[in-house]
Amino acid sequence: MKALILVGGFGTRLRPLTLSFPKPLVDFANKPMILHQIEALKAVGVTEVVLAINYQPEVMLNFLKDFEAKLGIKITCSQETEPLGTAGPLALARDKLIDDSGEPFFVLNSDVISEYPLKEMIEFHKTHGGEASIMVTKVDEPSKYGVVVMEETSGKVEKFVEKPKLFVGNKINAGIYLLNPSVLDRIELRPTSIEKEVFPKIASEKKLYAMVLPGFWMDIGQPRDYISGLRLYLDSLKKKSSSKLASGTHIVGNVIVDDTAKIGEGCLIGPDVAIGPGCIVEAGVRLSRCTVMRGARIKKHACISSSIIGWHSTVGQWARVENMTILGEDVHVCDEVYSNGGVVLPHKEIKSSILKPEIVM
Repeated sequence: MKALILVGGFGTRLRPLTLSFPKPLVDFANKPMILHQIEALKAVGVTEVVLAINYQPEVMLNFLKDFEAKLGIKITCSQETEPLGTAGPLALARDKLIDDSGEPFFVLNSDVISEYPLKEMIEFHKTHGGEASIMVTKVDEPSKYGVVVMEETSGKVEKFVEKPKLFVGNKINAGIYLLNPSVLDRIELRPTSIEKEVFPKIASEKKLYAMVLPGFWMDIGQPRDYISGLRLYLDSLKKKSSSKLASGTHIVGNVIVDDTAKIGEGCLIGPDVAIGPGCIVEAGVRLSRCTVMRGARIKKHACISSSIIGWHSTVGQWARVENMTILGEDVHVCDEVYSNGGVVLPHKEIKSSILKPEIVM
């Protein structure tokens, strides 16, 4: 089987992190976002993954070369010269996706994190015999999204309602699809939307089916959702393989710590924290609801909550970093500085406090 991952553009919503790496390579729970998806695809027998990309393909490919060998899966790029929306890239990658087998192929949106029940999806797709399957997830506030109206029992999709004013349902497109090769015949090579143009057409012919995603789901394309997504991911990890989580008197709730990270005396870490490779957390540090990326250093008695600390950054002694502060790569927060929602671009030194959420160039 094959799969296409829609990587797309510049990842502006996750700046300043995406100023250093393309978004799919930004770490989430101590490994690049896209790797969570590639591993899940590999586990259900996908042999080739095509990345639909319009930005820095060489960076992506160089990085993924290592994983190609490790995972034993072929990874190639399909590069768009102009943004083609969410359906155009399928037409562009047509020759890579079609072979003689006639097998369906997966399409994933690269920002989505979930338990990826792809095996169940293959079964579902075979059973209903339609042309396309989509995953849907239940949300509390459907008015922000495009809602999928479907038959509860069969999963047959009736229609899509974009940002409904009146309640029509609470299931939204989760950005994970399984499509028969014939779907490619419906897509022209031009900027076009799979959600607004292709799927409604298939639904009108009663050949589109939706499966409700079991477990959690989050689009982690922006900082607040990234932090929420980490909580959901660690919660799911606890249920499935809690041996991967850290334990000890200094750990509260779900925490993941890379083996190469060092943690000092008297720290209190958790809940919902990821500490990456080579990080140094000195004595008496308090961390909660945050990600500390590879090579960062948190000095004595610093306190960090609801924030993302980028690669090789430093947080000084007795500093306090909170409220969706995002430090880009190689940012240095001096001792005793306070950051309330500061978004700091790479290679900066912060000598004075950031008292209200702002971007620091």
